Amino acid sequence: MAQVNTRKRGSKWEYRFEIASVNGKRKQKTKGGYRTKKEALEAGTKALHEYNNSGFTFTQNDISVADYMDLWFEEYANLNYKYNTLLNYRGHIENHIKPKLGEYKLQSLTPAVIQKFINSLKLKGLSRSHSVGIFSTLSKALTYAVQPLMMIQFNPAKAVLIPKFEKKPKSRYVISVKDFNKILDRFPFSNQYHMPLLIGYMTGLRISEAFCLEWKDIDFENKTLTVNKSVYKRYLDEIKQSKTTGWYIGTPKTYSSIRTISLDDYTLKVLGDERKRQLENRLYYGEYYTKLYKKEEKDDKGNTIYKIIETDQNINLEKLDLIFVRENGEYTTPDSFKYCARIINHELKIDFNYHSLRHTHSTMLIENGANPIDVQHRLGHSTVDTTINTYTHRTDQMSQNTIEILSKVVHL
Repeated sequence: MAQVNTRKRGSKWEYRFEIASVNGKRKQKTKGGYRTKKEALEAGTKALHEYNNSGFTFTQNDISVADYMDLWFEEYANLNYKYNTLLNYRGHIENHIKPKLGEYKLQSLTPAVIQKFINSLKLKGLSRSHSVGIFSTLSKALTYAVQPLMMIQFNPAKAVLIPKFEKKPKSRYVISVKDFNKILDRFPFSNQYHMPLLIGYMTGLRISEAFCLEWKDIDFENKTLTVNKSVYKRYLDEIKQSKTTGWYIGTPKTYSSIRTISLDDYTLKVLGDERKRQLENRLYYGEYYTKLYKKEEKDDKGNTIYKIIETDQNINLEKLDLIFVRENGEYTTPDSFKYCARIINHELKIDFNYHSLRHTHSTMLIENGANPIDVQHRLGHSTVDTTINTYTHRTDQMSQNTIEILSKVVHL
């Protein structure tokens, strides 16, 4: 077994130990610069320990759940999930998993312990969806511990039963044409929220997709709209989701989210009118019209992202020609849209959030006979099951259509 040796070089100390030979040649790992022999010996002992455990900074048999969750987050989750998903995972880990399970050894974690944990979430008053989300984060991490890390032989979460939660009726926001006209009357053309409302209702785009649309994404000649990016907010404190660093443009949610969809004539006309209005506003405000730029940066994974920059100065960055802007050119953010949603809910008394526009869009299309495959493409789903099961809502019109079809087919 390799041993750590130390020696003094000049006024500093270094450690060294033998590692695996390469091509039959003996090799050593060495590092210097330590003030004392003791410091060099301690650093060398730690380095040898890490080397003998294949780079891990712990003995695998003794790692705690808390340390393992950090390992899984950094080594796997951080490389494979989108930023907003990572925020959810980090919240699950720091606020729930670590406080209850963090002190357990990973290898001593049993189905009984996890069962008690998931039961406690229900007793705490958490919703079923929130509880299942926390449990899912834990289970994914433990699966990774089985393969490829081989730290444990099986995933103890697989034997756990989700407790029964009282079923609450899901809020299904299908906005009627009558109610949507009320909404547009409250936020008429030239209001900064008119275009976001119309685009959401007539295209079914996610809020993250709609609020980074640029004019170059609209093809007036071919009557199409292209989705190839999304916008999201980043934080300095990702656990508390505070200390915002700004709005960033990155890749869409999934590969299937990249799509080009057809636009109706009315939406195209309003888009054309909005384009003309914005050009007129640029002339009216002149040098005081807010300019939008995108600044290239790298995220934690090394992917290219772009920070949205607002300024009244001309700067050496690529310009952004966003569709959703205020009269003076300022960016209309997804956060600012919350004001619009509050007005619709409390003043107009219409159940509403931006996602209800997406839900309504898909339901209207399916209800009136649109091909589910095409609706799937418009929404950017990877499977048609997601479209039908999640974003369509059984309505009286659907029931009537079913009866009419049955009457045409069956003659008794």
